[in-house]
Amino acid sequence: MRTVFRAHRAVTDAGERPAAVVVDGERISAVLLRDAAVDPPADRELVLGADEVLLPGLVDTHVHVNEPGRTEWEGFASATRAAAAGGVTTLIDMPLNSLPPTVDAAALAVKRKAADGQCSVDVGFWGGAVPGNLADLAPLHEAGVFGFKCFLLPSGVDEFPPLDRAGLAAALAEVAAMGALMIVHAEDPGLVTDAHGRRYADFLASRPRAAEDTAIAGLLELAEQTGARVHVLHLSSADALPMIARAKAAGLPITAETCPHYLALTAEEVPDGDTRFKCCPPVREEGNRDALWQGLADGTIDAVVSDHSPSTADLKRLDSGDFGEAWGGIASLQLGLPVVWTEARRRGHELADVLTWMSARTATLAGLHGKGRIAAGADADLVVFAPDESFTVDVDRLHHRNPITPYAGRTLTGVVRSTWLRGELIDMAADPRGRLLTRGER
Repeated sequence: MRTVFRAHRAVTDAGERPAAVVVDGERISAVLLRDAAVDPPADRELVLGADEVLLPGLVDTHVHVNEPGRTEWEGFASATRAAAAGGVTTLIDMPLNSLPPTVDAAALAVKRKAADGQCSVDVGFWGGAVPGNLADLAPLHEAGVFGFKCFLLPSGVDEFPPLDRAGLAAALAEVAAMGALMIVHAEDPGLVTDAHGRRYADFLASRPRAAEDTAIAGLLELAEQTGARVHVLHLSSADALPMIARAKAAGLPITAETCPHYLALTAEEVPDGDTRFKCCPPVREEGNRDALWQGLADGTIDAVVSDHSPSTADLKRLDSGDFGEAWGGIASLQLGLPVVWTEARRRGHELADVLTWMSARTATLAGLHGKGRIAAGADADLVVFAPDESFTVDVDRLHHRNPITPYAGRTLTGVVRSTWLRGELIDMAADPRGRLLTRGER
């Protein structure tokens, strides 16, 4: 089927402009002037409203789905419906929290079998680097994972332990030899302390900026020694930005991401006992948030991803409000785009900036060259977005399995009106059409 989307505003590879986006089958075949004639004629034309913008589908490279094994936290069906509702058309699933964790090729096969037929959007998989699985990395790479994730301190689940410095060095050497990517939860365990109780200030002090800064410094040293390509996950400490900028200027193959909660929330607003705000590393002070925005603006931070890490209500310890005991994770897969856009527009950024951070660069990070952009040859993953329409976050309208969020009741700007996967509207009531992706697909 040939489809034409005509939009007064479209965020394309050539910037934001009026456009007619021609889709043949699953891919974009041309991007023309908005009123251009199409030959041969289209089977259907969709004309966007004056208040709507056509966007490329978001690519979220940091999502914890948790199925199989902890599907009560989040599963592929619920996570990918939430993704579609939030304009995310591709996600990459993290290797921990599922049972078994994705630390060998057999576990990847179990994960893919669990996901098969359940996904409303396209889904790929990260592998894991843990103590003792060095020999499993190459088979995982050959099986199509998009790279490898490791922790430098306890992950929160016993079956995915952290790497010490020697283990990280060995894993990075193996990753470099394969030409693969290592993505790293970088906090130094020696600088993280236990904190219990309802006071957010105590929890924040237990995971100081120095813990991130020290771990990132060590990672950069090993990346330089091994030549491995590395990516810093969920950067929270703005103090690390100068060293990341220096490493980039020196030619080290390093990238970094941050998350909506670090860009929209501040430590000053977190109520004591409100464990919906707990994540690791933590939401920090307002000045730190401003510096993260500057890091995005100048390119030191490459991307923005959800780090969607939900759990059941009991694990969030909403009853006791104990930050030390509560699961650390914020569920934002459905809300990431409006959360970031609300704050970005307030700071003078354009929609094209947001799509660079949340779509184009995340697709590049994962090597998904057919995703994350409106251009001829790309997959027809498209979003109809109303950037000036506001809404109040209602947890009853979230598709996450456990709709626990610090954004509840918050007014956000930007509404996803429809999401299209490879040329077809995603219909929540229809059979899921999402594909399971492997590294290297175009």
